[in-house]
Amino acid sequence: MAEKPQKTVLVAMSGGVDSSVAAWLLKQEGYNLIGVTMKTWGFDDIPEKDSGCCSLETIYSARNVANQLGFPHYTMDFTGRFNDVVISNFIEEYLKGHTPNPCVLCNKEIKWGALLEKAVELGADYIATGHYAQLGRSDVNSRYFVSRSADLSKDQSYALWQVSQYALGKTLFPLGGYQKTRIREIAKELGMKSADIPDSQEICFVPNDDYRQLIQIRMPELKHAIEGGDIIYQNKKIGQHKGYINYTIGQRRGLEVALGKPVYVSKIDADNNVIYVDDETGIYNKEFVCGEINLQKYGKIESPTSAIVKIRYKDKGSPAIIQQLNDKEIKVIFEEPKKAITPGQSAVFYDGDDLIGGGIIQKITN
Repeated sequence: MAEKPQKTVLVAMSGGVDSSVAAWLLKQEGYNLIGVTMKTWGFDDIPEKDSGCCSLETIYSARNVANQLGFPHYTMDFTGRFNDVVISNFIEEYLKGHTPNPCVLCNKEIKWGALLEKAVELGADYIATGHYAQLGRSDVNSRYFVSRSADLSKDQSYALWQVSQYALGKTLFPLGGYQKTRIREIAKELGMKSADIPDSQEICFVPNDDYRQLIQIRMPELKHAIEGGDIIYQNKKIGQHKGYINYTIGQRRGLEVALGKPVYVSKIDADNNVIYVDDETGIYNKEFVCGEINLQKYGKIESPTSAIVKIRYKDKGSPAIIQQLNDKEIKVIFEEPKKAITPGQSAVFYDGDDLIGGGIIQKITN
């Protein structure tokens, strides 16, 4: 009986501990591996970082792991597409008064877009990453879906809701069933230098973790155009802001208004350059509509459905009813009011640990 041909996996390698151990686990399973480190930024106008995503240090780290495990490693330059899609969208969303999540778009367009295209060109059967997430497939409709990681403290399923059915069908998540502590132990046992590299918490292309600096670099004329707009509380002007892009829904610090009590940003009117603030009770809402939806576990939400909904990455999620309005929009109704629902952020819907899908928060309706 002829042996099955060995499957080939393109492994996205950041140089960190997660993707390094993911490669080793796949090697143990008998896959042929191709290691790729993506260069997604490096622009003359944005200061380079000495370490972190896309630095020479991370490229060398990834290459060393590939050499140690015995498979080829390449660096691929996606800076043009990353700039045109991810960075441009990031700035555009802030100009609308929204608060975007660029990692979600990067996953869809770069890792499971440009990189997957390269994987197919190279003849790879799958791509794999060091994400803490698991992959499932429905027995009912054969649809693929992301599920939460076994290590809930590191779960990254929230940022994967935009990944398509085609892309999920070509994906492996080797770390999904592991605890992060065990992954570091494996790396130490293998003598990997990445074992003690700390987790990155910042957006890779934002200098000094300050998005305002990025926008100032790309649009130096904007600051003078938008600073000095009104801050409104209960229909009265109570101050002037420093430019609406500097604020986000729920923000309390940095408002520089004296009311004798704390107030919070409740609305950003980019068209009129106005910031609205309210008491804390005024930033709790129950209903909103999200657009640009992508569904994973189900092809369509046929009727109002119970789900756990997360409205930001670190949100633990809250019970809600989700109702599909059309092919592009879903309405979310929380059981209890939720604090600081923020346009531009992702709303992600779960059925237990399984990802139903998600959308971009567009407007608050109650």
